Amino acid sequence: MSEINEILPLEREEELRRPIDEYVGRLQGEIDALRKDGSDRIQALTTHIRHLKEDKGLTKAERAEGIAADKSAMVEAQKVEAANRAAISEKIKDAEGYLKAHYTEEVYGPVKEACRQAKVKEKENYRKKLAELNLKRKENVEALKKLTGAERKQEKKDERHVYKSQRFDVQMVYRQELQHIKDRKHESFSYRYHLIDQLRASHFTFAQAQAQKWENKGYTFNLKEFLLKNGLYIVIVLIFVALAIITPMRKGTPLITFGNVMTILQQASPRMFLALGVAGLILLTGTDLSIGRMVGMGMVASTIIMHQGPNTGAVFGHVFDLTALPVPVRAVLALLVSILLCTMFTSIAGIFTAKFKMHPFIATMSNMLMIFGLVTYATKGVSFGAIESSIPKMIIPKIRIPGVGDIPTIILWAVAAVAIVWFIWNKTRFGKNLYAVGGNAEAAAVSGINVFLVTLGAFIMAGILYGFGSWLECARMTGSGSAAYGQGWDMDAIASCVVGGVSFTGGIGKISGVVVGVLIFTSLTYALTVLGIDTNLQFVFEGIIILTAVTLDCLKYVRKK
Repeated sequence: MSEINEILPLEREEELRRPIDEYVGRLQGEIDALRKDGSDRIQALTTHIRHLKEDKGLTKAERAEGIAADKSAMVEAQKVEAANRAAISEKIKDAEGYLKAHYTEEVYGPVKEACRQAKVKEKENYRKKLAELNLKRKENVEALKKLTGAERKQEKKDERHVYKSQRFDVQMVYRQELQHIKDRKHESFSYRYHLIDQLRASHFTFAQAQAQKWENKGYTFNLKEFLLKNGLYIVIVLIFVALAIITPMRKGTPLITFGNVMTILQQASPRMFLALGVAGLILLTGTDLSIGRMVGMGMVASTIIMHQGPNTGAVFGHVFDLTALPVPVRAVLALLVSILLCTMFTSIAGIFTAKFKMHPFIATMSNMLMIFGLVTYATKGVSFGAIESSIPKMIIPKIRIPGVGDIPTIILWAVAAVAIVWFIWNKTRFGKNLYAVGGNAEAAAVSGINVFLVTLGAFIMAGILYGFGSWLECARMTGSGSAAYGQGWDMDAIASCVVGGVSFTGGIGKISGVVVGVLIFTSLTYALTVLGIDTNLQFVFEGIIILTAVTLDCLKYVRKK
């Protein structure tokens, strides 16, 4: 028998609750009587009207007649409800006041104390059983010393197995007893709100709802699960806090300032598009190694079209001069071309992945090589100059807020992208199919989902986001497009998704996690740069974070299995 039942039997707890049940029960009966011809009648009539509307066996006239009669009766019920509202509120107030004055002290308090005592006793019993088990094992080990050869080896192996099994049984019993104590305490806490639930007809106040929410969180909290899920975030936050403390000491300037925060958000905005794009591919147990080269290609194309004056570099020997076109037209054209080029290459990878079951690693690695080779060959590796100075002001102007500072609107582009992709993932059939195919492609195909179109759609969406992100980066950097631009951005995007909880096992991930991942990596990189940490060491930090994130993800998968 559990210690809690010995310290405070259930019968005793029921005795403690009896006066409260009687007092609140009497008021509950009076409230129910007042509600009978009022709110209860309204609810019944509302349900009956809905059934009348759905009843296909009735004629239109019969349905209209029945609804009219119910609405007429509802008017009377509403009058009764209004007349009794004050009396009901007074009785609810009386009952809740009584519960507040008596329940915690007379019922929940004794149960809570009994649970505390029971936990202490259970812990003592657990330690005692372990001590007995260890003593018994010591005696068995001493006895085995008399044996020799193969017999001794086998007996030692058997004894070790028996000991582990018995120790596990003791631990399981201890955990079960602790859970029983925890359940008893939670049930006692919840009983008060069960009474309030009946009094208020499930309409809790904000304070009551929050009290239950925190109790439920404490009841379901598991330290191992919490650390497995949030341990990496905690470590990263601690690292960032440490950097925020060290930076003023080393550099004489604070790390966390409005200007630095805005800079981080500006740098994160184009990267958000890339991470959102590859997140859909990771959701399908895939990846994309060509993101960095996509950025370089998009930057080159955008810079050529939006270039300030005739281009200083040539593409396949041809020098473009698009200055005859209006600047807004060139800005839109650059966006469309960037999206078109990126989508074309992601579609190629998508077709090979979906049609020929090629692993995305191979398909996108091929893209990476082709894009870099083509762009480098076409431009001879030349870095194109600056774009028209009016374009960044037109695409991503800064809004000055008095007393605050300049707010870069590039952040709004990222927010819009997050909102749109969230909607696609969570509110559309394509999004639901994306999760289904990522979770189990074979089961999705059996259920009627076109796996080919879903996979290709994910790659096309990624290409659109890559193109848009490249265009924004070109506007942010005012040009400077080159084939080498964006090198390493693929790893940043993938790492952001992994840190944000998008699982490589497929079918698991949230947009909020991707956003958090991008902000974490951008913030950490910026902080290390401000502190003067060598770029190569920053890669080491990034590698450790990725390895830790994937390890935690694998551990979660293993625990589920």
